[in-house]
Amino acid sequence: MGKRLIIGCLADDFTGAGDAASFIAKSGMKTMLFGGVPEDAKIRDIDAAVIALKTRTEEKEKAVADSLRAAEWLLKMGAQHLYIKYCSTFDSTDEGNIGPVMDAVLERYKERASILCPALPVNGRTVRGGKLYVNGILLEESSMRYHPLTPMCQSDIGKLMEPQSSYPCVMLNQEIMARPREEIWDHIEQETAGLKHCYLVPDYETDGDGVKIAEVFGGMRILSGGSGILTELCSRYRKEGREKEYYDRQLKGCTKGKGIIMAGSCSAATNRQVKEFCQSGNYAYKVEPGKLKTGKQTVESVWKEIEGEAAEREILVYSSDEPDKVKEAQKSGKEEMAALIEDFFAGLAVKAEAFGYKRIIVAGGETSGAVTKALGYGAYYICESIAPGVPIMIPEKNPQIRLVLKSGNFGQSDFFLEALQQTGQKED
Repeated sequence: MGKRLIIGCLADDFTGAGDAASFIAKSGMKTMLFGGVPEDAKIRDIDAAVIALKTRTEEKEKAVADSLRAAEWLLKMGAQHLYIKYCSTFDSTDEGNIGPVMDAVLERYKERASILCPALPVNGRTVRGGKLYVNGILLEESSMRYHPLTPMCQSDIGKLMEPQSSYPCVMLNQEIMARPREEIWDHIEQETAGLKHCYLVPDYETDGDGVKIAEVFGGMRILSGGSGILTELCSRYRKEGREKEYYDRQLKGCTKGKGIIMAGSCSAATNRQVKEFCQSGNYAYKVEPGKLKTGKQTVESVWKEIEGEAAEREILVYSSDEPDKVKEAQKSGKEEMAALIEDFFAGLAVKAEAFGYKRIIVAGGETSGAVTKALGYGAYYICESIAPGVPIMIPEKNPQIRLVLKSGNFGQSDFFLEALQQTGQKED
């Protein structure tokens, strides 16, 4: 894998992995994303590897085991730094997996501390006074409070970690972070004296804050957070003796062939994107969990509908809905409804690829994971991004395909239209 892998990243779902990979690639590193821990030890000429897991909503024991296995593979490949990536809105309830995974990694590799740095300022996610904000609103007061799988009812990172982790958090506010690097570490040593393990939570509101965080904490072996800090960290690593431009600019994000969008997310951002697409004159088809459950809608029946109606137009198939309607549908069982939707979109993606669709755009972390698993591609090259944290990906085994996997909360209102435009190449 090149002379040595600079950074290895563990992401808690597939869209989170794409998010991380896009910010790493932005630093100039040649980056690949792997869907799960690779079965082989094939040598690839890359500088960064991102492994997409499904640890955000897995049972704790499995999340820990999968994370440790991925970490072991990355270190075996020579990774100098490990980065545990989770969502910029933390997406973790009292029974969540961020704490257990972080504790296990610190303990396994005998590292005393790591940072918790979920901020992503470019997308409005910031940390001030140890609390998470979304576009200036406390996380617990934002639309994330109504997330169907991980409703966020707390904004304080220390309090979010307390029921999950065995170790305390040390808050580093703007006043502390404004000090010289040596003074910051002197303060940390005083605050953590006698602690076996701990977590450091720096305030992070601007890109300048990110530069300072990378300067102060970039030398740590184990780091964690959202994708926001990754460009600064990886730029720092490149300056330490790696001046070559590593990102393969020959990779092109466009390809010939039809495009299809599949939206399983019910986030406010995705609902806006669905609405704008529907208003654009393109073809949209809605699937409903209740109809999937009764068999009134199936992959085959929906395919007949969309192929007949959308022969000359781009296609959007969506299950996205407003929070109150999602809650009503979940009365039949949250997990069952989620599984029905994931299975449907996985089958639809396979059908679309078989019928010559080359551009597949997916909204929603769980939906994206199901789609990529069904398509069966294990490794992807990272191209330019449609929006911050949402790159175009090219499967290593099928370079004609373009995948765009979007976290539900990401992207501007015209994201679907922009993704189709950037991935499309005119026929000769």
